[in-house]
Parts: sequence; structure tokens; C-alpha cells
Amino acid sequence: MNGLKFLNIKLVFIMLISAVWCSNAQTNSERPNIVFILCDDLGYGDVQSLAPETSKIKTPHIDQLTQEGMTFTDAHSGASVCTPTRYGIMTGRYSWRTKLQSGVVQGFAPNLIKENRPTVGDFLGDQGYHTALIGKWHLNFQYLDPNTKTPIAKIAKKQLPPVGAIIPDGPINRGFDYYHGFHHARDMKAVIENDEVVLHEDEINMLPRLTTKSVEYIEKQAKNKDGKPFFLYVPLGSPHTPILPSKEWQGKSGLGAYADFVMQTDATVGAITKALKDNGLSENTLVIFSSDNGTSKAADIKELAKQGHIVSAGYRGSKSDLWDGGHRVPFIVKWPNMVKPNSKNNALICLTDVIATFSDITNKDLPSESGEDSVSFLSALKGKKIKSTRAGVIHHSISGHFGYRLGKWKLLLAKGSGGWSSPRENESRDMPIAQLYDIQKDPSESNNLYTKCPKIVEKLLKQLELDIITGRSTKGEFSKNDVDKIVLWKSEKKKNKKNKKNKKNKKKSKN
Repeated sequence: MNGLKFLNIKLVFIMLISAVWCSNAQTNSERPNIVFILCDDLGYGDVQSLAPETSKIKTPHIDQLTQEGMTFTDAHSGASVCTPTRYGIMTGRYSWRTKLQSGVVQGFAPNLIKENRPTVGDFLGDQGYHTALIGKWHLNFQYLDPNTKTPIAKIAKKQLPPVGAIIPDGPINRGFDYYHGFHHARDMKAVIENDEVVLHEDEINMLPRLTTKSVEYIEKQAKNKDGKPFFLYVPLGSPHTPILPSKEWQGKSGLGAYADFVMQTDATVGAITKALKDNGLSENTLVIFSSDNGTSKAADIKELAKQGHIVSAGYRGSKSDLWDGGHRVPFIVKWPNMVKPNSKNNALICLTDVIATFSDITNKDLPSESGEDSVSFLSALKGKKIKSTRAGVIHHSISGHFGYRLGKWKLLLAKGSGGWSSPRENESRDMPIAQLYDIQKDPSESNNLYTKCPKIVEKLLKQLELDIITGRSTKGEFSKNDVDKIVLWKSEKKKNKKNKKNKKNKKKSKN
């Protein structure tokens, strides 16, 4: 009898242990580690596996990710330039809803992300994640003088904050437990750890530094016994200018310095994925790889084309532009046992969608007044259709020109590129005031249908206006934009200003 009683107690104990183990296993599968690698100015056509016929740069480690995961072929950055895209990733909200209506921030100024706005770091931290950002921030923060503790004013383009300068509103004040990196390209020499400038170093050492720090972070988390999952966001500064491949990579591509730098960037991806594997973390880690916009003209796009390498894989334009070459980006997701290997998905997604997807993965709702332009693509990772409350995706160029993509249709409120590529707005006097393309039939955006399809233009324009006025492009409560007036037709505004100035000058000359 006592033996039977002992056996029953033993069985109950085993069942309890099994239940706890299963619960933990379920929790771990629901809360995978997340590694998000974001390149800087890497075009869709720079990845060999995405454009095998026109890409001449070897990218074996990124190619391996495509073999092991899912490639989204119609993914777009929130804008065709650095800062706006990064704001969208952090908040799930388009940057033009803030005071930043064009261009990028320059540092030495208060953070573009308001303190009360939840970031992806805040959200995952609240779900029990340890959060780290290793790389480029480029969303503004201040530097305080280490002695007087007063803000340092920016008086020169390439001004460096002094070693010891304190940062009161950087990444660790916007949801991250650990930060190591730099603000943006012009002050890349200033290396920052958490909230302090720790040293000045040659820019050529930054990519190796970020690689080493990312690997060290993964190794540290693997040894961590607290059971916390981690989120590692690695916004690299490459292959953006300054284009400085390390000595061991110089000349390796045979195509020039930019291609060498892309190869070195690919090696960093390889080092990070190897660190996950070596530390037994691959199976329960979701890896995302992407870029903030298309390739910069600093890469010498024409010279690469002469050698057979097409940076945008045939899509028109490049960094800064409204055309797809400016914002159609590589987007690869690897998640073992969840995402089908070597699969492709043609769903239209945006980098603003990251935070809603993480919300879906952790099964926790986003805080109110956040993620206004974010839609979860988790169902796509499972091979199903995305259930979206958003009509379409809004595009934005470096000069602040708007575009709208709805299904196969793409409307651009610009005469030309809206960016650096020709024809620019001042080179497009005899062209229609806007552009409309059927992206399915005309992915190179060569046949402007703006004057031929007025009803489609009207439909897209009305939806764009609605998405702007309501402060969000997804279903939900009204959300106020940070600025009261957002100008849709940028070229017309400039034209009106110019006409007023000319009239004023004529009046003065008559007098």
C-alpha cells in the first residue's frame, strides 16, 4: 500500500515536472530570440541570390539565409533614405508624421522619437526580452559636456563629440538595455557605449567592431541562466559611405571598393549566424535581414553596371528616389521549424511592419497610440495570407515627395524621381504633374499611365489623403500627427513659392 502511495506521488511529481517543462517549452517557442540585421544602402540587386542574373557580388552568407528562410520579394523601406526608415522600424509609424518632412537628421539634437512613444525595444523589454542595439542610430540624440553637463551645440558638419560626453536621450533611454555604436556616418569616429562616448577611432574599424560586439553579445546571452529571450538589433553602417573595406577585403570582389564592402558586410552576417549556431541558439532564434533603402550613387552605380552588376536588379532608381529602386529592399526571414526553407512570398510589406509582427509573435497587444502604420506579417511566415487593415503602403523620398502603392498600382506625386536620379523635379517641366504605374506589368516604371487612368489616380489619392488625415494607415482610433500641416504636392508648393518670388521681384524692378 505504501509502495502504491509512493508510486502515485512519484507519478504526480513527474506529471508536474512535465507540465512545467512543456509550459516553458511553449513559452520559449512563443518567445523566440530575435536578431534583426539592417544594412545601410544595400540595394535589392546587391544580394546575389535575389538577382542571380544581374548581381556579380558574392554574398554567400546572405544567400544561405535565403536557402534557410523566406524571401519577401515586394518588401519596402518606410522611405528611400536613412532616418525615416529607422524611425519607422523603431515605432511602426511613418516618419513624415513627425517634424521630419524631408531629408535626415544630423545629430546634436533632441531624439526624434518622443520619450512617451513606445519603441520596439520598449515593447519587447516589457515582454521579458533583454534588448540590445549594436550599430547606427541616426535618429538624433544630444551630447552633454562631461564637465558642465550642458548640451554641446553643433557648429561643423563633421564635428565629433568629446570622449566622455554623456547622452541623455539615446537608445538606452528609448527601450534598449545595451547600446554600442555610433550616431551616423559623419561622426562615425565617435564610438558610444550605452550613454557615453568612450573613444574616437578610425571609421575603417567600425564594421569589424560591430561584428565583434554582436558576436560577444550572442555568446553572453547563451551563457545567461535567467531564461530571458533576447532581441539584438544590428543596424550596420555599411555599405554606406565612407566606403572603407578592411585591408583583408580590399580588392576581393574585383569590382571596386563598394563591392568589396558589400562582401565584408556579408561576412558580418555570416559571423552573426555562426555565433548563433555555435552557441546552440539557431533553432529558437528568428533572424531578419534587410536594408534601410536602395544603393547610394556613391557606390558608382554606372561603373558597376558596366561590369554587369545592377544594384537595383532592374527596378528604376536608387537611394533617395520614389521609384522602387529607392525603397524596394532585401527582406529575408529565417525561423527554423516555423518558416519554410527556400520559400518566397510576394506579399506587399513595409519595414514599419516589424513591431506589429513582434506583437503577434509574443501574443501581446501593442500599447495604445503606437504602431499606427504597422501590420503583422506573421501569417505570411506560416504560409498564409496577411490579414491587413491597411489599404496600401506609403512611399516617401528624400525631398519629401509622396507615393502610394495599392495592389498592383503605384501613384507618385512627383514629375520625376523625387530624389537624386534624373529626371529630377527641376528637369521635368514638360512632364505630367504625377506618375501612375502598373507594377505587375511594368516593374521598371517606364510607362506613365497618370493621364490615362484618372479613376485609379483618384482612388489612390483619396486613400493616401485619408491615411494622412487620420494619423494612421491601419484600423484603430484617430491618432494625431506631430505636425498640423503635411504638404502632399511638394513640387507644386515649390513652384508656387518660385512664382510668388518672381512676381515680387518684378514688382520691385517696376518700382
